[in-house]
Amino acid sequence: MASLKIKKGDTVRVIAGKDRDKEGKVLAVDAKKGRVVVEGVNMITKHEKPSAMNQQGGIVNKEAPIDISNVMYLHKGQPTRIGFKFEGDKKVRVAKSTGETIE
Repeated sequence: MASLKIKKGDTVRVIAGKDRDKEGKVLAVDAKKGRVVVEGVNMITKHEKPSAMNQQGGIVNKEAPIDISNVMYLHKGQPTRIGFKFEGDKKVRVAKSTGETIE
């Protein structure tokens, strides 16, 4: 499997689905399933039983994963595709729109 172009902590824009045009920070990446959890996007209502962590239980709203193909990396506020390039012996991510390295 190829290395993923979106990483935890990146700012992304949703480009497809019910939350289209929303932006947020990536909270988690599931490389095997090709899914990401984005802050404030694809919110679901979950009923939780009382537990040691959550004494009260009840109804909670949380983010659900969405497919990685439905998000696009934001570089300087603009969505862009990502490529890879070698700088010396190090592989770095590159914004396709500007050619600048990311991070």
